[in-house]
Amino acid sequence: MPQREATRREIAQLFHVWNDALQTGDPKQVAELYAHDATLLPTLSKEVRQTPEAIEDYFADFLKLNPKGAIIHQNVSLYDPIAINSGVYTFETTIDGVKHHMIGRFTFVYRKQDDDWKIIEHHSSMMPDN
Repeated sequence: MPQREATRREIAQLFHVWNDALQTGDPKQVAELYAHDATLLPTLSKEVRQTPEAIEDYFADFLKLNPKGAIIHQNVSLYDPIAINSGVYTFETTIDGVKHHMIGRFTFVYRKQDDDWKIIEHHSSMMPDN
């Protein structure tokens, strides 16, 4: 069981890796965290992104908002070689110099490739008001 707990912590840490990539402002660096065959259902776009180029394109726009995320609640599930992290997070963005806060739901699905975890599915949506 200690190995599974270590893997759970590793998966939970991947959010911070992703969030740190956002802080670089480089959409290519963020997109490289996704597998070549990944699907992104983004928060601020109606377009489903299913190519590395489309994922990078989304982040090119999203990063202009200077997003900073923090997890409120997460649940990590392991299904070797797949792992899922889902929960609730907050995002702070800056639009025209004004800070905005949003609460959203997320699901990251990861697949182990060699010794690296890659995002294969990512869904993010704003929390409903009611």
